[in-house]
Amino acid sequence: MTRLYILLALITISCGNKVNDPSVEMDMAMEDEWLEKEEALGTQNDDLLGKFVKEDLQKKPYSTWYNPRYEKFNPDSEEMTIIANNIHDYKLKVLMGTWCGDSKREIPKLLKILDEVDFNSDNLELIAVDHNKQTPSKIEEELDVQMVPTIIFFKNGKEWNRFVEYARAESIEEDIARIVSGEEYKNSYAD
Repeated sequence: MTRLYILLALITISCGNKVNDPSVEMDMAMEDEWLEKEEALGTQNDDLLGKFVKEDLQKKPYSTWYNPRYEKFNPDSEEMTIIANNIHDYKLKVLMGTWCGDSKREIPKLLKILDEVDFNSDNLELIAVDHNKQTPSKIEEELDVQMVPTIIFFKNGKEWNRFVEYARAESIEEDIARIVSGEEYKNSYAD
């Protein structure tokens, strides 16, 4: 049991967890089941690493946290209208950790938002980092990624803005709407 608490503490610390959204957190039984499986497999042996596709998250062991959060999330329709009218001008690079609580909270929401606005999957690149927030290609260094999840919005081949770790506004869709509509937006760690 002590090992489980240590593992939970390491997972929480390692992805820079600043906020918890209890309305979308897994129930404790599901969380305990996930952590027990993770402990039995080893903390990094079953994590995604490098480029992957959304369908990878829909399979076990990730489906235990991804699918319920994807299904439960109902984005705000007003923000979705803004996103739908503007996001198609962007390409997105998403760096996340399948071990990270913040990624588990935000990435199902992001992918549901993109599905609902019929975002072209060719303009989306998903990249999983290890517990040190590194990838084999070292893209995290090129993109200066310090926390996960980080969602980088590119417009006309240049970085436009980024969402880092958690929403600044009341929701991820509100943050994304601000970014893609050109409103002033600073991520959670911007000066």
